[in-house]
Amino acid sequence: MRLAGCVVIIDGMKDMLGRGNVISADEALRLLLKGLPEKLPDKIRIPIEHALGMICAEEISSSEDLPHFARSTVDGYAVMAEDTFGASEAMPAYMTLSNEIFMGEKPEIVLSRGRVCKIPTGGMLPAGADSVVMLEYVQNVDETMIEVLRPVVPGENVIQPGEDVRKEEIVIPVGRKIRPQDIGACAGIGITELTVYKRLRASIISSGDEIVPAGALPVMGQVRDINSYVLAAMLSETGAVPLRKGIFRDDYRVLLAAIESSLDDSDLIILSGGTSVGTKDMIAKIIDDIGDPGILFHGVSLKPGKPVIGGIMGKVPVFGLPGHPAAVSVCFDVFIRPVVARLSGLRERFGGHPVNVIKARLAKNVSSSQGREEHIRVIIEEREDGLWAIPVLGKSGLIATLVKADGTFIIPLHINGVEAGEVVEVRLF
Repeated sequence: MRLAGCVVIIDGMKDMLGRGNVISADEALRLLLKGLPEKLPDKIRIPIEHALGMICAEEISSSEDLPHFARSTVDGYAVMAEDTFGASEAMPAYMTLSNEIFMGEKPEIVLSRGRVCKIPTGGMLPAGADSVVMLEYVQNVDETMIEVLRPVVPGENVIQPGEDVRKEEIVIPVGRKIRPQDIGACAGIGITELTVYKRLRASIISSGDEIVPAGALPVMGQVRDINSYVLAAMLSETGAVPLRKGIFRDDYRVLLAAIESSLDDSDLIILSGGTSVGTKDMIAKIIDDIGDPGILFHGVSLKPGKPVIGGIMGKVPVFGLPGHPAAVSVCFDVFIRPVVARLSGLRERFGGHPVNVIKARLAKNVSSSQGREEHIRVIIEEREDGLWAIPVLGKSGLIATLVKADGTFIIPLHINGVEAGEVVEVRLF
């Protein structure tokens, strides 16, 4: 089974439609997600040490309680709690010291009234004990007797059997992106392999007669390929596997062949570049020629990123993004990231959206044109009175503004701007 892929096309037009035809970014994303295929990636079985960032395809439940024995959370003395009731520094409780418990051993002793066992953090409680007194609240009278300077209640400083994970409890649900702590939980319940979804494979095709490889020395009028590297890195962050296919001419047959060829070995195709005026018509024609239903939206009230195209070719979602690096970054977060999350099988609440968000005060006024959702790049500066967001203003074709910035904040569609001193939510890169 091959998962229906996603074709992402990036062109370099300055404008593709009149303002009357654009739709909101939210509506564009809704149309796109509604049209995505329901298929999920193939499942594979892998060791837990290779599962970081993968998507869980079969729920993981525990076959045992964790821990399976009562253990101490502190260094101290295992006791019967009632023996300590009323103890204080002025009136300590005197108890007889029995065996010392060592890590990794099962105590043979059964604790009786008035007796204690020295126990380390993580040590197994002996039968009869129900709590642990911390070392700080105990004094040695001699080699066989101690005095307890404060009382404990039953269960204090003890992890009970099953308190961490209960038998048959679901530890990792289907659709969870595997985190380091999830791997640790699996190891703790004896699971060393997981069933996960295969990573999406994303082909990146650079197009444009003016585009040259990053390692080449461009002549006048040429530019180095930037977007394919940016996209490859952003796709890797999502868990997809980027496949950079090379640079192709702005020619209908060449680009059509490149897309059709990549569909055979990819779940996601990205056509990046192409800044000539005629490229927009060529790309729109390719989408409609493959079609069914074709273009869903052509122009979005978004800055940077207004000329974005979105559609469906059979079961394949299609994007046409502006060629400027800043617009590529914004459109990826707004449209492509949620699509990759959905196609990957991710089911978490924040799966398709950036969640690394901080609040900061805006350092200067920023104006915006009504009718566009605008993404403003900012540098975060820590001052005595808190965090401040300093706008990094510049044209969307400048990669340096992205490098300098720490993240972006959004000016909503129908807002004229944001005044200095207002609190904004910054999505960190």
